Amino acid sequence: MPQLLLELFSEEIPARMQAGAARDLERMAADRLKAAGLTYEALTTFAGPRRLTLVVEGLPAATPDREEELKGPRANAPEQALDGFLRKTGLTRDQLVERNGVLFAVISSQGQPTAALIPGMVDQIVRNFPWPKSMRWGSGTLRWVRPLKRIVALFDGAVVPFDIDGVHSGDVTEGHRFLGSGKPFAVKDFADYRAKLEREHVLLDVADRKLRILEAARKVCHDRGLALVDDDGLLDEVAGLAEWPTPILGDMDPQFLDLPPEVVRLSMKVHQKYFAVRDPATHGLAPHFVVVANVEASDGGKALAAGNSRVLSARLDDARFFWDEDLKTGFDVWNDKLKGVTFHAKLGTLAERVDRIAALAREIAPLVGADPDQAEQAARLAKADLASGMVGEFPELQGVMGGYYARAFGQPDAIADAVRDHYKPQGPADTVPTAPLTVAVALADKLDTLVGFFAIDEKPTGSKDPFALRRAALGVIRLVLENGVRLPLNSLSWEFFQLRVAHDTAGESQDLDALHSAAQSVVGADAYAAFKQELEDSVLRAQEASPDYDHDKGMAEGVAAYRALLAFFADRLKVLLRDQGKRHDLADAVFALGDDDLVRIVRRVEALDAFLATDDGANLLAGSKRASNILRAEEKKGPLPSGEPVALPGAPAEETALIAAAAAAATAVDAALQTEDFAAAMRALAALRAPVDAFFDKVLVNSDVAAERDNRLKLLGQVRAVMGRVADFGLISG
Repeated sequence: MPQLLLELFSEEIPARMQAGAARDLERMAADRLKAAGLTYEALTTFAGPRRLTLVVEGLPAATPDREEELKGPRANAPEQALDGFLRKTGLTRDQLVERNGVLFAVISSQGQPTAALIPGMVDQIVRNFPWPKSMRWGSGTLRWVRPLKRIVALFDGAVVPFDIDGVHSGDVTEGHRFLGSGKPFAVKDFADYRAKLEREHVLLDVADRKLRILEAARKVCHDRGLALVDDDGLLDEVAGLAEWPTPILGDMDPQFLDLPPEVVRLSMKVHQKYFAVRDPATHGLAPHFVVVANVEASDGGKALAAGNSRVLSARLDDARFFWDEDLKTGFDVWNDKLKGVTFHAKLGTLAERVDRIAALAREIAPLVGADPDQAEQAARLAKADLASGMVGEFPELQGVMGGYYARAFGQPDAIADAVRDHYKPQGPADTVPTAPLTVAVALADKLDTLVGFFAIDEKPTGSKDPFALRRAALGVIRLVLENGVRLPLNSLSWEFFQLRVAHDTAGESQDLDALHSAAQSVVGADAYAAFKQELEDSVLRAQEASPDYDHDKGMAEGVAAYRALLAFFADRLKVLLRDQGKRHDLADAVFALGDDDLVRIVRRVEALDAFLATDDGANLLAGSKRASNILRAEEKKGPLPSGEPVALPGAPAEETALIAAAAAAATAVDAALQTEDFAAAMRALAALRAPVDAFFDKVLVNSDVAAERDNRLKLLGQVRAVMGRVADFGLISG
């Protein structure tokens, strides 16, 4: 079947836009082919420094004939309705078909040659292409990422003639700007096109360019006894900069190796697009680099390497200046600068944020086995490097440079490590810190972010998450779970309400009782007692700042926002568990208990998952749902009978057995939950399976004898309550 080949040849396309452009071209072409009724066997796109290419295999020569049936008015409808339908279809009354008193129009359309549809399709794609940035040139109206020079459009080996803003389609393209023949050449189909491009020193496929870069870069390093430092992000970028990439090994002044290796690597990567090189013997950086050229130099690249070496030295001289100046400055000056840097208009300055993180790190430290004084000290140093010269030049090094500066100024390794790693984990693939001091500061940093933005009602909405709160919540969850940290989320409430009181100034009255009641309703009486004085102090400060503060309104909103934060954690944990292959309904069933200890929640989910995989678990779940259905139906008639079930005289043996089994299960489940032995709790529930099955098989719950009916409803309520101590089985599917 025929093939469509399309090439859009332009001036240089920025490397960062090429992958997205290939995806957009594929999507737009597929949508338009589908809309035209055209099927195909394969559709592939390619993107490079100067061209976007589309090849579609197995297109039909023409679209199929179509026959469409449109339902019209009833045969006895008013004339106006019939006239409107006839105008819409372009038919006459005698061309309509009547079935069961309803008129139908059968519209037939003849297929069109595919070649006739291509010009319009390409025109729509080019004129509506979603480049992140585009430009106009000359006197035309067309916008493209860079001036569009040529269009190759071949269908079944023949040129499809059209023009877009004066750029005419044809069968001619160009090779490499420097290494090619310098002459445009004609192509016949995709195989001919690809082969001729390669002869003209153009690798069409980005995967081929990446492979060429890696193989050649590793070889030039190996030949000198060195090893390439892999960098996938940099590889993606340089593969979009050269049509015929040629890696060249260059030399760097060894004196720059006394700078932090991250500084050297980032100077190479960000400014020059060089790969770093390491010494396999020492595992440290070597005084060399790999630059990817777009030419094959006659001298083997010596002149190119020398020129790039001089440019790199200038860049590293700048980095050395920042390093030396920062070592003259220090943390006190940087922290003082943070007082003038706004973190968020409603959350104060970075210095105020540091105070909050330091206080929170001190509270968390005992929970993770860290020293509170060291945790507070590390937190007070953690954000200081944001004011340093090096991080100003390389924002990617925030935290990393703080760790180096902490060591340089004599801080213990544990504090320096905590400063360096407190941003971790920054994504699902990032490592999770395990050092107790680092865990304390990392948790404090992320929790302050979450608590702060929820306190001011800046929550993620839909796909929008400008403050990366989903990433922060996932970071907290991973830190807690992978380190086994027992951190009840309600313990964050004191900071939450401090922030809420400090920044919510809408209203007129002052009601401290309402404030305390709202806070206590969230955290519970026992936890609230420990935070009452902190909250009282923040209330007084808020009153001084805003005498019209309305505590009734403000704290009602605060309670809602705090509960939204807890629900947000629950949602993120469910996402994590689902990614790990665990059922989301089990997470819902456990979360319904109101537990706020993430480690305990996950252990419950795992034990529940294992239990429901057994016959006992599956059958008991069915019995539980049956009991719940009966109880719900009775609740609609009125309050359920209260009290404990008893063995009535003459009661069936199955009823008496279930009463005993439920009581025994309640005792065993409570004991197991006390020690967090959730497997034992599930075994205790499993003992209910046979008595529950026998009860439903032999006993009529809705007995005509009121005392029997009430006693059996009490018994089902007891079974539901015992199982509800482990999870809300009503939320489990199946």
